[in-house]
Amino acid sequence: MTTKRYNEASIRSLLEAFGNPMHVVWEGRVWAANEAYCEMLGLPREQVEGRFMLDFVHPEDRARLEARYRQRQAGSLNEAEPRRYLLPATHNRGVRDVATHVQVVELEGLGQAHLINSLVLGARPAELEMAERLVEASAELVAARSEEAVRRGALAGLVGAGVSARFLVREGEHFTARDGAAAPEDVALGLRALAEGRALFGSLPGRDTTHVYLPLGTTLSEVLWVEGQGLSPSYGSVLALFAKVVGAALTDARLLADVERGRWEMVAVAEAARFVAQTEPPTPEDFLSRMASLLGADAVLLYVPESSQGELRLSAQVGLDGELPSVLAAPLGGMSPSSRVARGAVLSSEAEERVLLEASGGRLGCGAAVRLFNGGHPRGLLQVLRAAGRPFSGADLRLLGTLSELLMTLLDQRRLRSESARQLSDTRLLLDLARTTTATLEVASILDVASDFLVKLLDVSNCFILLHDEQAGQLRGAAASATHRDFFRGVVISVDDPLSVTARVARERKPVAIPDVSKAPELGQLEFVSRFGEKALLALPLTSREELIGVVLVDDTRGPRPFTVPFIELAQATCGQIALAIANARLYESLWASYAELAAARAEMVKRERLAALGELSAIVAHEVRNPLGVIFNAVASLRRMLKAEGDAAMLLDILAEESDRLNRIVRDLLDYTGQREPILHLEDVPRVLQDAVDGALMLPGVSPSPVTSSLEVEPDLPRVPMDRRLIRQALVNVLINAIHSMPQGGPVRVLARRETHGGRGMLRLDIADQGCGIPTELIHRVFEPFFTTKAQGTGMGLAVVKRNIEAHHGDISVVSVPGRGTTFTLRLPLTQPTSTP
Repeated sequence: MTTKRYNEASIRSLLEAFGNPMHVVWEGRVWAANEAYCEMLGLPREQVEGRFMLDFVHPEDRARLEARYRQRQAGSLNEAEPRRYLLPATHNRGVRDVATHVQVVELEGLGQAHLINSLVLGARPAELEMAERLVEASAELVAARSEEAVRRGALAGLVGAGVSARFLVREGEHFTARDGAAAPEDVALGLRALAEGRALFGSLPGRDTTHVYLPLGTTLSEVLWVEGQGLSPSYGSVLALFAKVVGAALTDARLLADVERGRWEMVAVAEAARFVAQTEPPTPEDFLSRMASLLGADAVLLYVPESSQGELRLSAQVGLDGELPSVLAAPLGGMSPSSRVARGAVLSSEAEERVLLEASGGRLGCGAAVRLFNGGHPRGLLQVLRAAGRPFSGADLRLLGTLSELLMTLLDQRRLRSESARQLSDTRLLLDLARTTTATLEVASILDVASDFLVKLLDVSNCFILLHDEQAGQLRGAAASATHRDFFRGVVISVDDPLSVTARVARERKPVAIPDVSKAPELGQLEFVSRFGEKALLALPLTSREELIGVVLVDDTRGPRPFTVPFIELAQATCGQIALAIANARLYESLWASYAELAAARAEMVKRERLAALGELSAIVAHEVRNPLGVIFNAVASLRRMLKAEGDAAMLLDILAEESDRLNRIVRDLLDYTGQREPILHLEDVPRVLQDAVDGALMLPGVSPSPVTSSLEVEPDLPRVPMDRRLIRQALVNVLINAIHSMPQGGPVRVLARRETHGGRGMLRLDIADQGCGIPTELIHRVFEPFFTTKAQGTGMGLAVVKRNIEAHHGDISVVSVPGRGTTFTLRLPLTQPTSTP
């Protein structure tokens, strides 16, 4: 160690006196350096002085030199021999070996420093330099966990070694660069390198570089292509070894990726299985969303057939939204729902990807499809779609196949739950129908309930029920679902109508299903089809014990729908229950009608017995009363001749005569009512009978103290009607007398005659209307009772005789009265019935 102290000028003068690279280091930094040292580094002085000395040492030597420097600073390092270190490569020079000799000097005002004298020993061999670089890169490849990382690290290592490189994939007799660049022209050399399994060098005309094809050693479809200046066969062993390392790293990365993928797939499938196995199964859309996430898909579409042999239709989808119509309209060929994709997933072709890219507006460009099977039969199609440039791999297809089986399990699970829920709902509805139909025995109530029930059970828009009128050969609207109930009750359809589906079902007694009304043009012209907007129609017969009760129609106005065999069987079973309920209700009504007829017959027998007893009594009264009455009449007449009665005597004689006459009328009316004479029917001219009765009523003494006007209105061309002229005249006169008596101040009496259908029979209707005081409402039901009268001088037998005479003709009589406004009696006689033998 020298004891001389140097200032800055003297130390610089000392450094510049030497031609070899020298520099002074103080506290770890370059304090001063000569031109030779700056030239060795290839840097100007201002970029050298002031920086840490280790900045100009190769990175591999920094740790070693830093430790030695600290030992020297501490005085624990004592060496006299020069030490070597590596100088890093510059832009025009490679790595070089440098020998250094260190001497301690004293700087004025700063203290001790180190004077370092350097000697460049020369450049290292390029092959060794490349080998070292590739060894470093190989060490990094061991830690790579994916093929992409291996390829990226290999290319970076070769670039660090001063060459360029790319991976080439063999496709037949050509190569394709993975980075998209054009493949070299001498591909034959690359094919030969693959075949022989060794590195082959080559060059292209017009280029000052050399390239080499390096087989990776683990595959016969890929090579590593390396190009650089001065690249010669002397680098062959280094590059070939590195290529084998790269190949082994790729193999390890693939194996690791397969293991990781398998593990991930197991986790993904387990997660999907747990998702499917929830207490409440997820919706298909939820499962498709989960599938899209697992597969990295941008859209997933599920197609299922409408029926076992029907065309596939889109059932669920995720990820399409706005472009859905255009994507579905695109003819995707092997990817389309109508294609027959075999077992296993398939990838989209280039043509399909171009169509898909155009159809989705550039959003989607890659796809895969898998057919869904159940019990060995295809049950649907699953499509997954990605953006262009992200094709599905074989591992994706394997996972897609597994997930599709889980999806099929989910669909079966949801179908079974849906069928169970539907069957439970149908059972409950059928139970409700049975309870309702057994709780009532009125046909109208049963039909209303049944029509609403069928709409719910079959999920249809409307239900119509028509009952069969066998005598008229017609189907009459009896009930309908709530929307058209009032209108449909007036519908009548002939059983012989050739165009009517309803009539056809009634004739054939077989169901008729029309899934799409638009495909049956003749139906579109029918009134009901156009009125209700029917798109699908099902007609079923209502039969009980081989007897046609009616026809049930159900329709769907929402659109065409297939009527499956189970659907029709359910509808038929329900209609059978409805028909049975109707038949039971009719039997009940018939039973009650029989009871009513029996009661009426019994009442008639009692009435006839009473009349017979009354007839016997009348005969006795007539015999026992009329003789004394005759004596009284003669005595009164004799007294009038014998006495010139005046005053009270005359009054008493008049009272006696009047009461005797009244008693005589009572006896006569009683005999008229109890007489059992059958009417003698002849065809009579109705206007003449009516006019005779009106004239007779108006001519009776004391009948009309006030002016009464009469009018007779007879329907033109009224036929002659079978009747007993005397009995009908008596009935009409009695009614007319009551009408006249009801108008003490006078008024009009109208008599109208016309034909009408009543109770299914042709009848002659006679209306006798007055404008009298009317009959009180609480008494109108008693007017035809014998001996009931509201008149002071009445016998109460007039209207009873009228009722008896009309009923003897198999007719009927009714009365309508409004107190204060008048009364109308309506008499009905059959237009046709056998006449009496002359």
